[in-house]
Amino acid sequence: MPKLTFHGHSCFTLVANDGTVMLIDPFLSGNPLADIGPDAVGKCEYVLFTHGHGDHIGDGFEIAKNTGAQVISTFEIVAFAQQVKGIENAHPLHIGGGYNFPVGYIKMTPALHGGAVEGDESGCYTTVPGGFLITLDGCTVYHAGDTALITDMELLKGKVDVACLPIGDNFTMGPEDAVRAVEMIEPKTVIPMHYNTFDVIKKDPVAFAKQIGSRAQVVILEPGQSHDF
Repeated sequence: MPKLTFHGHSCFTLVANDGTVMLIDPFLSGNPLADIGPDAVGKCEYVLFTHGHGDHIGDGFEIAKNTGAQVISTFEIVAFAQQVKGIENAHPLHIGGGYNFPVGYIKMTPALHGGAVEGDESGCYTTVPGGFLITLDGCTVYHAGDTALITDMELLKGKVDVACLPIGDNFTMGPEDAVRAVEMIEPKTVIPMHYNTFDVIKKDPVAFAKQIGSRAQVVILEPGQSHDF
């Protein structure tokens, strides 16, 4: 069965049944909660960026270069990766679009947040934020990225096995709105993310789990812990 490992903030490793490794929003260096550094990332086939902020791009370009992983993100971030960072192996997506990769189907979903790209001094690569709907091995994972509560989440109702949702408030939706997101999506399992990395997003995931109640299974992962589904 697929395995999802949390590395703090919004960073996850998703491993498919065939051993294919996908790294999402690899903010490792500078992340006080990260259980690994970029040098610890070995085998990796895909690096996914939900948007261009530094706490999501993180070490992703370096990791892609070192491992040969394919970068998957919006058209603008992929253009930045290719034209500025010299990464040839990259696949552009955009909001509402998906593609059948060898590992499975990856679709970009809407998010409501900022869109600047870390390191883009020209401003030419500014993009929109997004999330990912990843279907592999008969399971679907929704990584919401950084987002407010949005009504588009209603369109995911009943389609998601595992939903990774931000709960930190301030920059994204907080616990109360994340509960409403769960009501909209109706996932089987919820994994909270984007909290406790910095003082301004300090939240109690146990209190969030209590708010969810019987709506879904809540799995609280410490950095380095995994969830098989």
